[in-house]
Amino acid sequence: QVQLVESGGGLVQAGGSLRLSCAASGLSFTSYHMGWFRQAPGKEREFVAAITRRGLTTSYADSVKERFTISRDNAKSTVSLQMSSLKPEDTAVYYCAADRALLLDQLPTKYDFWGQGTQVTVSS
Repeated sequence: QVQLVESGGGLVQAGGSLRLSCAASGLSFTSYHMGWFRQAPGKEREFVAAITRRGLTTSYADSVKERFTISRDNAKSTVSLQMSSLKPEDTAVYYCAADRALLLDQLPTKYDFWGQGTQVTVSS
């Protein structure tokens, strides 16, 4: 059974930092690209960042470039999202996801497995 378990969310003031982690089990971790998405109340789920199987290539949404960094540790089957200079508009539930496709994707529908999400709240 595939499980993706996010952790590290919480409440932070604007300008602060948080580090999200996602632990994967039940799948061949290095066979999957990994992504982070977020969903704010009343909005659609949106792409945040993604990283290829070996961690050689990353992709970011324009809204988080230069502020967020995605990384992975294949030995530990984990993927992380380091978030800095947080803004109130970053407030959302953050999800990690696994994608078995050939190319790195930004569409949520392309991802095969999802975690349950972790809440990030940024106060102004």
